[in-house]
Amino acid sequence: MHLFELLAERKIEEAVSRGELDDLPGQGAPLDLEEDPLIPEDLRPAYRILKNAGFIPPEVEHRTESARLEDLVLRSDLDAAARARAARKLALLRTRIEAGYYARVVSRLAR
Repeated sequence: MHLFELLAERKIEEAVSRGELDDLPGQGAPLDLEEDPLIPEDLRPAYRILKNAGFIPPEVEHRTESARLEDLVLRSDLDAAARARAARKLALLRTRIEAGYYARVVSRLAR
């Protein structure tokens, strides 16, 4: 775990032990994960259509592939050559992700 994750977990545990998270609205009710509150309301129908059609955003595909490659790199039952290939693919994928992010930032700043 990263330092920030550890700190967040510790703060949550402290709040739970003090009872600060008791009686919150919706306590015990299932979460509605169908709607993403970070997506603007006018775009939600389009996102729902894409989701129902099986479309996966490139960012999600990249994260999934990145996690798979990280697992391969860390596996001890693979030979060194296979882990090295996975590490090279992972480095290339991360470079592509960063380049795409950089291009989007530059595009938005140019507007």
